[in-house]
Amino acid sequence: MSDEAPAVPPADAEDREGGARPRPIRGIWRQPLAIVGIALITTWVVLAVLAGFLAPYDPLSQELPRFLEPSAAHPFGTDGLGRDVLSRVLYGARISLPMAVLLVTASGTIGSVLGAVAGYFGGWIDEVVMRLVDLFFAFPTIILAMAIAAALGPDLQNAVLAIVVVSWPTYARVVRGLVLTHRDSDYVRATRLLGASSRRTLVRDVMPNVVGPVLVLATLELGNAVLLLAGLSFLGLGARPPSPEWGAIVSEGSRTFDRWWIGTFPGLAILSVVMAFNFLGDTLRDALDPRTARAIRGRE
Repeated sequence: MSDEAPAVPPADAEDREGGARPRPIRGIWRQPLAIVGIALITTWVVLAVLAGFLAPYDPLSQELPRFLEPSAAHPFGTDGLGRDVLSRVLYGARISLPMAVLLVTASGTIGSVLGAVAGYFGGWIDEVVMRLVDLFFAFPTIILAMAIAAALGPDLQNAVLAIVVVSWPTYARVVRGLVLTHRDSDYVRATRLLGASSRRTLVRDVMPNVVGPVLVLATLELGNAVLLLAGLSFLGLGARPPSPEWGAIVSEGSRTFDRWWIGTFPGLAILSVVMAFNFLGDTLRDALDPRTARAIRGRE
């Protein structure tokens, strides 16, 4: 029988021996984009946690000279009210990053639950959820978020709620498609034949196969969340003065174009965070895609 067995490729043989299976993922995490993304995110998290120690001035203090250009004493300069821009950018990380994580967690949970229920049970539940999703997708995300935030009133919490409302349909559609793919699989049918309930089958057998793509989507959406939150604050529908939120600081800088430093540095902060989450999301997608993992392993 051993003579009739198909030849095992070297890579698969290594996987059977153990210890070689993590190699694709380890190889992907050594990619330059992954390193840059992790470094940027780690840096901003550290800066946000240590903002109280690293910020040279109170971000709300207005005792400094107005419109000072960047210098050794004020690396990011000061704004029109005599506030240190560096201190405001550092404290702004304490607002933008936690709020982005909060709204992605909320929208991901809501969308994943609704999408999983709709995809697994089908019928009228699927019709209702998907028609609601189609209704949200009929409008541009930023326009709908602006309308909801304006109706609720200009406030940071209202802006987060507005983004959650317009973000959950993306997760619902993705999760529904994944659940439909696995719902009629042999292992799910076997679990049903063994007498498992629909809830147990959905939670224990179907959803673990959905976690990977949803994690990738959530990582990519973190960058979009930071960008949407900053956009609403820039338009006056998010954080209110004197909150040092990045979008609000960029809005202040847009009113004084000749003082370029006021809007440039918080804008660069937004850019770096969005790029970092996109780099990390792309890396996770490659790590969780078997075909990409095998290709990277082959290159090694």
